[in-house]
Amino acid sequence: MLDTLKKINSTSAFNRWAGFEVTHADSGVAELTLAFREADMAQYAGFLHAGMIGALLDTACGFAAGTVAGNVLASHFSVNCLAPAVGEVFIAKGRVVKAGKKQVFARAELFAHSGDQLKLVATGDAILVPVE
Repeated sequence: MLDTLKKINSTSAFNRWAGFEVTHADSGVAELTLAFREADMAQYAGFLHAGMIGALLDTACGFAAGTVAGNVLASHFSVNCLAPAVGEVFIAKGRVVKAGKKQVFARAELFAHSGDQLKLVATGDAILVPVE
């Protein structure tokens, strides 16, 4: 599964530009990492931009869902920013909450890694629809 998600990840121009790396995949779960680049990922105060937060959470949910349902598209997505996203590396962990025939419910958490500290900075929930 890991190789499959890495291959899918490499086909996305946005994911390549951002530097998303798929680091773990198993049935119903996926993990991504992103090395922070202040020059083009920071918002006005220097934190990871909320757009990047959303993209990481959405991708982690989608990849987790893809491990059980094949190709999927998001039909609904929400983000909760819990703390300023300050870190050297960001880790998004997605997991399937429930997979049905027509919808897959997934949840993801985003952690900021800085030095030896790991801090939860955002969560996201997605409803994904399997597509041909």
